[in-house]
Amino acid sequence: MAVKVDLWNYREAMDDIDLSDFRVEAADGEIGKVSEATYSTGGCWIVVDAGPWILGKKVMLPAGTIERIDFDEKAIRVDRSREEIKNAPEFDPSGYAEQEYQLSLAEYYSGFYV
Repeated sequence: MAVKVDLWNYREAMDDIDLSDFRVEAADGEIGKVSEATYSTGGCWIVVDAGPWILGKKVMLPAGTIERIDFDEKAIRVDRSREEIKNAPEFDPSGYAEQEYQLSLAEYYSGFYV
């Protein structure tokens, strides 16, 4: 039985903890470091600087994709593969906070829950 996850909220309580520079690991390998994180109820996400992995681009991941945060190791584990993240809607630095972009991400990432 699948567990329904709210994509736009952290799975565990977060009190504006600075996640900047935390290493981000997909289910099958590292994807980069957090460059930005938000904590607004119903609108939480992280922006990951993917560095050379996808030609220096950034990706936005809804907070609900975060499986675990290891504060000692400064590492975040997400429940998506590198390929799923790479194929997500292109990150738009000028409009990533816009509702239309967030809806396209929600539609894309929701498709991976069964």
